[in-house]
Amino acid sequence: MIKTARRFAQGLIFAVCATGVNAQEFKMESFSYNEFSEGLYSEAVTVTGPAKFIYLAGIGPKTPEGEVLHKDNFLEQCRLVWDKVEEVLKANGATLADIVKATSYLIDVRDRGDMQTCRAEAFEGQVFPPHTFLNVSQLARPGMMIEVDVVAAVAAE
Repeated sequence: MIKTARRFAQGLIFAVCATGVNAQEFKMESFSYNEFSEGLYSEAVTVTGPAKFIYLAGIGPKTPEGEVLHKDNFLEQCRLVWDKVEEVLKANGATLADIVKATSYLIDVRDRGDMQTCRAEAFEGQVFPPHTFLNVSQLARPGMMIEVDVVAAVAAE
């Protein structure tokens, strides 16, 4: 009984603190700490205040029916993926500028340069979010050369 009361009291304290947080203004900041990351990605993003987080599952270059498009053309697959990311974010009230973390999965590390070109096109004129690049042996469907997942944050409504 005492443990339950403590948990309840801790819950009340959390609820009171969380209510106080809602009075804060939403703020998102990007940081880079070395020359290597400048123009490629932010090394950190902080989000302060009430926010809505949007988590996208891996987005691949495929149709809603699962057909892989642009087989053997990495750059076109990459462009399609970022177009799809942008569409899903828009459907959830966000843009590419609201991304706080991105992860790219490639099956061939030699496509890294084209990936950077593609990302530069997608984020033209914007700050690059933190980005992790992973080379994997295969993706969800044969013929997929890239898959991207992202986390975005916007001010809570």
